[in-house]
Amino acid sequence: MVLMSSKYRPVLVFAVGITLSAAIVCAQDSPSLGDLARQQRQQKEKTASEKDAKAPKVITNEELPSHPAMAAAAGRGGSSPASSENYSDEPKLPAAQWKSQILAQKNQIDTLQRQVDEINESIRFAPANCVSGCVGWNERQREKQQRVERMQQQLEEQNRRLEDMQDSARKQGYGSSVYDP
Repeated sequence: MVLMSSKYRPVLVFAVGITLSAAIVCAQDSPSLGDLARQQRQQKEKTASEKDAKAPKVITNEELPSHPAMAAAAGRGGSSPASSENYSDEPKLPAAQWKSQILAQKNQIDTLQRQVDEINESIRFAPANCVSGCVGWNERQREKQQRVERMQQQLEEQNRRLEDMQDSARKQGYGSSVYDP
């Protein structure tokens, strides 16, 4: 067995270190197999959705409205009754019931908006010269911001629901005193 002189040992250790470093760097540059599979799947879904968008739409008897008023609404670009929530297809509700539902929805929106405003006003991040407990404080403030964002989404949804209710009351023939109390 040949023993290496102590003179060349540091050079050998250095060369092995460089070789291992280069191997690690090269391995990190190439994407993982999971990433490649994910990209392929996304491309496949994208091409499939493009093909579906170009495919002609087949209309069945079930999609055709049986009532002439529904046919007129569909001709003007209205959505089919089965595809969206539409209050006008329901039996005509009394004006007082529409008014109370709309007012209740408006109250829900106002309450949610007040809560959003209160939380927004309470958000205060720690100053840069803070000494202790700053990280935890700022984390709670970020959580408040995330809560406000979720509440904003709920608020948008509630506003859309209110608009749908008002539109349905309007379509059932009620005046602004009912759908905009």
